[in-house]
Amino acid sequence: MPRGLDHLVHAVHDLDKARAVYERLGFTLTPEARHPFGTKNSLVQLDGCFLELLAIADTGAFPEEEAGAFSFPGFNAGFLDRHEGISMLALESEDAADDRAAFAEANLRTYRPFEFGRDARQPDGSTGRVGFKLTFTSAPEIPGEAFFTCQHLAPDLFWKDEYREHANTAGTIREVMMVAEKPNAHWAFFEAFVGTDDVKETDTGILIDTGRGAIRVDEPGAVAESWGTAIDVKQYDTPRFAGYVIGVGDMEKAGAALEGGGIEHFSIGDRLVVPDQQAFGAAIAFEPVGG
Repeated sequence: MPRGLDHLVHAVHDLDKARAVYERLGFTLTPEARHPFGTKNSLVQLDGCFLELLAIADTGAFPEEEAGAFSFPGFNAGFLDRHEGISMLALESEDAADDRAAFAEANLRTYRPFEFGRDARQPDGSTGRVGFKLTFTSAPEIPGEAFFTCQHLAPDLFWKDEYREHANTAGTIREVMMVAEKPNAHWAFFEAFVGTDDVKETDTGILIDTGRGAIRVDEPGAVAESWGTAIDVKQYDTPRFAGYVIGVGDMEKAGAALEGGGIEHFSIGDRLVVPDQQAFGAAIAFEPVGG
């Protein structure tokens, strides 16, 4: 079974500002939370997956570098030194140790096991303790992005229906899209990372169905054609995630949320598209769930 999308890490400089814009996009956000290693986040919970708005909270809390360890805060700080946007892609995990063994068997780079907990504000105002085991890997040919699987240790305290009700009727992440000059060069990595032999070649790149959302890797010209001015492909001198697609239940409500929030957007086919300049370095497309 392939590993489905768990979440996208969207690194931003100002978490409060990003939260305000995402609320204007029609999303419900979880309260701000702090990680023990110096970052902070706020989430958009969807159907089985989520968006993580992430910012640096305290560089003094960054752990010291250790051999064989992947630095979550260090990577995101370096990413933000260059730009905002999608810094990491996380897939679901049933067992972190199994993922690490599978990555090693597939000759992917592996790192030391990483586990942490944090407080999570519940919808009723109480606080619960959630935990995660992250299994990192990386691809030398994609130096600007990080990849990991995420095993949830307290899912009942993490997923909350109240946080999954959105004015824009968002349901799930349909697709995350990477810009790359040579999409086929990343075939083997994504095949091993997702754990699938069903990578499809398209006219403009490759498409990986994870079972919960897809990963699309497209040539710059194709991205410019399909996303229009929402993405400035000239900014992508190395392979990097540039945008994602959200499936919504009611396009009229999605459009009303964008209009009401004063969010710049335009239509491409059956999609409503928000440019990356409006959304902290990652373009967003809303499309009907049946589309």
